Amino acid sequence: MKPGNAKPLDPAQVRPDFPVLSRQVHGKPLVYLDSANTGQKPRVVIDAVEGYFSRFNANVARAVHQLGEEATSAYEGARDTLTAFLGARHRDELVLTSGTTMAINLVAYSYALPRLKPGDSILVTTMEHHANIVPWQLVAERTGATLKVAPINESGELIVDRFIEMLTPDVKLAGFTHVSNVLGTINPVRQLARACRERGIASLVDGSQAAPHLPLDVQSIGCDFYVITGHKMAGPTGTGVLWARPEHLEAMPPFFGGGDMIRKVSFDGTTFADPPHKFEAGTPNIAGFVGLGAAATYLSGLGMDRIAATEQALLDYATEALQQVPGLRIVGQAAHKAAVISFLIDGVQSHDLATMLDLEGVAVRSGHHCAHPLMDFYGVPSTARASLAFYNTREEVDRLVAAILKVCKLLR
Repeated sequence: MKPGNAKPLDPAQVRPDFPVLSRQVHGKPLVYLDSANTGQKPRVVIDAVEGYFSRFNANVARAVHQLGEEATSAYEGARDTLTAFLGARHRDELVLTSGTTMAINLVAYSYALPRLKPGDSILVTTMEHHANIVPWQLVAERTGATLKVAPINESGELIVDRFIEMLTPDVKLAGFTHVSNVLGTINPVRQLARACRERGIASLVDGSQAAPHLPLDVQSIGCDFYVITGHKMAGPTGTGVLWARPEHLEAMPPFFGGGDMIRKVSFDGTTFADPPHKFEAGTPNIAGFVGLGAAATYLSGLGMDRIAATEQALLDYATEALQQVPGLRIVGQAAHKAAVISFLIDGVQSHDLATMLDLEGVAVRSGHHCAHPLMDFYGVPSTARASLAFYNTREEVDRLVAAILKVCKLLR
């Protein structure tokens, strides 16, 4: 993605917002390049979580006392904030979940499972995270449906024409990522969702890696379901959102049962609350969503267009710098990318590389990144991955490159 005319942020102004960035690791200043795994938290998020526990810790939607009302107001206020962040029409279109994994499972078991039958198919892409593969496999096994996989090319781009060709009448749902967590590829989700809609096929977009990087507008994307996870977008762990079209939420049966998702319970039967509350059984992660609301407010205040511009410039700089390292190969060279760079170095095992980089104070991830089928496509067991955020700097990229060159001398 090439941002428009948005002005990049000044990292010197935003970095003080993140306390962890000032610490040292193994006696060296931390260079945190693992934001695709989990994003760092600004002080406003930390303060919001601490404020909930210290000032109005109470359960939501149950108590009429002051603390309960304050907790409910803050929790539901986060839903309002996230509604605006996603560009949704109405707050009741948002189900608050523990993360993307739970959100996809909710759709799999509440939407897909009752509808699928033998001969039906679910279409995904080769670049999907396991969270957008395994739930569909599980419901396919229970219904006799099959999983179909749309191919990518060597650059890590979805072959869009082939994806559309595979939207045959047997396909009842298509799941595809907005941004690949391994390749950084930004998929043309509007085009894909439109192709699904024209054929009467429901579409789910995994926005886990898009929410931290790009301005979002689920209405313009045109999908049926959009899912995000909070901890990758500067929020607490254990938080996420399922956005769905109202007609789907009305028709879908509850996935979890318990308190707070009911109207009336008797031993003869139960009537359920209206969406989204019928999908939110039990005591939620109140503190987490208070923090996630603060995170969405913080990101929106910076400007998602400015975040995208900042990270695009940093991605361009890092890509050029890493390509100068002898024997280094970047896996995923899509024309439209977010700030994620997976790479291999001749003669160096990715886990060994990441372990040694950590000793230099540089945090990157190594492994299969919850994307075994994608690793199989490239014929590798793992990659190292440097994932950048708007709080990173060119100087940190230089430290990454210098550390790689130092480690390679030791490991080769």
